[in-house]
Amino acid sequence: MKVLVTGANGMLGQDLCPILEDADFIDEIVETDIENLDITNELQVKKFIKGESPDIVIHCAAYTNVDKAEDEKELSRKINVIGTENVAKACKSTNAVMVLISTDYVFDGEKKDKYQPNDEPNPINVYGKTKFEAEKAVQKICDKYYIVRTSWLYGHHGKNFVETMINLANDNKEIKVTDIQIGCPTWTVDLSEALCELIEEEAEYGIYHICGSGETSWYNFAKEIFKLTNINAKLLPCGDEGYKTKAKRPKYSVMENNGVCDNWKKSLKSYLALRID
Repeated sequence: MKVLVTGANGMLGQDLCPILEDADFIDEIVETDIENLDITNELQVKKFIKGESPDIVIHCAAYTNVDKAEDEKELSRKINVIGTENVAKACKSTNAVMVLISTDYVFDGEKKDKYQPNDEPNPINVYGKTKFEAEKAVQKICDKYYIVRTSWLYGHHGKNFVETMINLANDNKEIKVTDIQIGCPTWTVDLSEALCELIEEEAEYGIYHICGSGETSWYNFAKEIFKLTNINAKLLPCGDEGYKTKAKRPKYSVMENNGVCDNWKKSLKSYLALRID
């Protein structure tokens, strides 16, 4: 089996590619990023994917700056929607299975129970809207696809909440973190291993939720980070009024993942054990 990965140099891609390479059922990995594949260029995408002829394309490339997307609406849409459409069309024409990495931010956060894969999205920020458009494009264009929604992603190869909290604590600053927003922290390694399993098992095509098990607030996530790193931080909980961001976030975006990933606390502990100071 041959797998092509877009956004291979991103935080998820840098953990995903080595895990795919170690999988016995995969023969070849084609790693792409902006340097060798501009997903917003339809002709280039079509030619590149046709030339490589992969069995599966895992589409990780995306515009992910949630707050900046509010000001860069067109760029966000160009990358997340047009780029995804281009990859989907190329997959369709080459009969490749497409795997789209999506987000919990396609939901508005008003539900009181865990979001199910078949729940109707209603995004409340530009980033979430573009990712929902991307989902719809894949469903419309492709016959063979997996849409994988994940949440609160962190990994060793990119800027993330865990490292931000540790850096702020090292600066000896008072840290205010919202205790209103509830979600599921997800380690890139857990997501990568689950993606690998999804492909190997040739699961039924459709929408899947792959995220850390359990739920927590950003405040309690930060609290657990400091507990496990023995950092005595000046951490204060605050509602949304004390934690202003450009983009609105869903207050409750916990997704049902049927226990696919470890409990978020266990994964955080594993992440920190591997962390290089």
